[in-house]
Amino acid sequence: MKLAMIGLGKMGINLTENLIRNGNKVVAFDLSDGARNDASTLGAQVKDSLQEAVETLSAPRIVWVMLPAGDPTNQTIDTLSEILDENDIVIDGGNSFYKDSLQHNKILTAKNIKFFDVGTSGGMSGANRDGNFMIGGDDEKAFEYIEPIFKGIAQTDGYLYTGKAGSGHYLKMVHNGIEYGMMQAIAEGFDVLEHSQFYYDNEAVANVWEHGSVIRGWLMELTQSAFSKDPKLDEIKGVMHSSGEGKWTLDEALKLQVPTPVIAASLMMRYRSLEDDTFTGKVVAALRNEFGGHAVDSKN
Repeated sequence: MKLAMIGLGKMGINLTENLIRNGNKVVAFDLSDGARNDASTLGAQVKDSLQEAVETLSAPRIVWVMLPAGDPTNQTIDTLSEILDENDIVIDGGNSFYKDSLQHNKILTAKNIKFFDVGTSGGMSGANRDGNFMIGGDDEKAFEYIEPIFKGIAQTDGYLYTGKAGSGHYLKMVHNGIEYGMMQAIAEGFDVLEHSQFYYDNEAVANVWEHGSVIRGWLMELTQSAFSKDPKLDEIKGVMHSSGEGKWTLDEALKLQVPTPVIAASLMMRYRSLEDDTFTGKVVAALRNEFGGHAVDSKN
């Protein structure tokens, strides 16, 4: 298929490579000259404006928006609502708040433009190969039309059509809340080891836990990777930044009166880390950098 990728940041550029590798033709646009050059090197057809990118496509046009949540995505959706035609398709693969996605769906549906909110997981490596996608959207037939895109770029069984608009980003929101709790538990465990009477090689511990233990998994693999680069994480501060989805999950849990103490505590620890350095914070910061390329605060 031929589609436009709008936004060529860490996730967008990797998705572009994944899409092209799987036989899709990608028209790419980003405000950054460097990002556009990177996309051109990958084989994308690069345009200098959103309008030009859209005009390059054939009906029904498919436009994948991969921008930061909030104003960048909102403004782009508003613009697309003016320049797209009936039955064209907009995919928002960023981390938009699900209520924003409901509003985007309302705006686009009023003009009979199809909208899909896609929660994208797996970090940069997943975006580049064998990703994970949670896909909301009211029009099942339109989903069937774009489904081959996800079948090609996702891991086997790595995408799910969840139905109603907003449901994809809602599912990703809860996914990220769970992620907060899992990373916090891993980090706290290593903090206990760090303060114990015994000496542990953190990389070796993560490695053995990754092979056959109950807590094995990708996060443990990333923990090993982080410790292999900086055994005591001396080079970074334990500041755990957050993108907002943990807070959104907690807000939703409070509204629904569903107890989520682990997610709540992990969110509070994110805020706590902004005040003083902790080893727990270092581990979570390192993990976020490993899977998503999120910035860490250097001690130097």
